[in-house]
Amino acid sequence: MSDWNANIIDEFRENAGKLGGMFEGWPMLLLHHAGAKTGTQRINPLTYQPAGEDLVIFASKSGDPRNPDWYHNLVANPETEVEVGSGKVAVTARIATGDEREAFWSKQKSDRPNFAEYEATTEGRQIPVIVLEPRQA
Repeated sequence: MSDWNANIIDEFRENAGKLGGMFEGWPMLLLHHAGAKTGTQRINPLTYQPAGEDLVIFASKSGDPRNPDWYHNLVANPETEVEVGSGKVAVTARIATGDEREAFWSKQKSDRPNFAEYEATTEGRQIPVIVLEPRQA
């Protein structure tokens, strides 16, 4: 894990999910995921969009032409958990498609214009939109 992510995770946990700096005021979660090939447990801090009880995340990788590793891990292992605020929630990940994807993606670009910038630099990759649905643990 990078020092950058480790510092964000520490700050998140020390402040019940609240972050300062460039992420101040953003809804953030900690995504737990198992490596698709290795099963190694990993954690990534991500911004999310609330959608009723669901949480929606975006595999932007800051506009990189490739999907982030955590995306591949969720496709392989969709049952996982997230930390939101000071709690943990068991979730099942699914990829949004069609009109559902477009609605979430359009809102994200409107709420966070940097996501529109990411879209412009992906070299044609469509940024996946993932819905995290709470489940009984």
